[in-house]
Amino acid sequence: MNAITAQDLINFVVQEARLLDAKRYDEWNALFSDDGIYWVPLAPDQPDGVQHTSHMYEDKLLRDLRIERLKSPRAFSQQPPSRCHHLLQTPTVEQFEGDAARFVVRSEFHYTESQGDELQFYVGTAFHHLAVRDGALRITLKRVNLLNCDAALPAVQLFI
Repeated sequence: MNAITAQDLINFVVQEARLLDAKRYDEWNALFSDDGIYWVPLAPDQPDGVQHTSHMYEDKLLRDLRIERLKSPRAFSQQPPSRCHHLLQTPTVEQFEGDAARFVVRSEFHYTESQGDELQFYVGTAFHHLAVRDGALRITLKRVNLLNCDAALPAVQLFI
């Protein structure tokens, strides 16, 4: 892989959101490293997802299970199927360690999830921790800080 640029990192985050909006979940999941984590904390400034309860703290196995459930025509919670839309502010590169091939990209977002006549809206900040693994950028951690994370939220069906 050629040297990573800030624009490559921004493009990666934008493409990740497009994959989710297009329901291309397997391709999205392949963006994660094998040990990558998808995390939605339950409290502002939550220090970790292991010692504290989270809305979501999913490793590869849990992401795989959710994706298989979303694909199943028998998934009761997906009747009718959910759809989502990500509206991103231009992502910014917060950490650029080119020599170590580690990066952090921040993006402010508005996320909408639709199912039947119902709409859910979420606002927050996503932090993509990225690393080069086997010659490609991979997500090692996607932390989604919801503005109202400590509210009683309905079940999010898809991936923010």
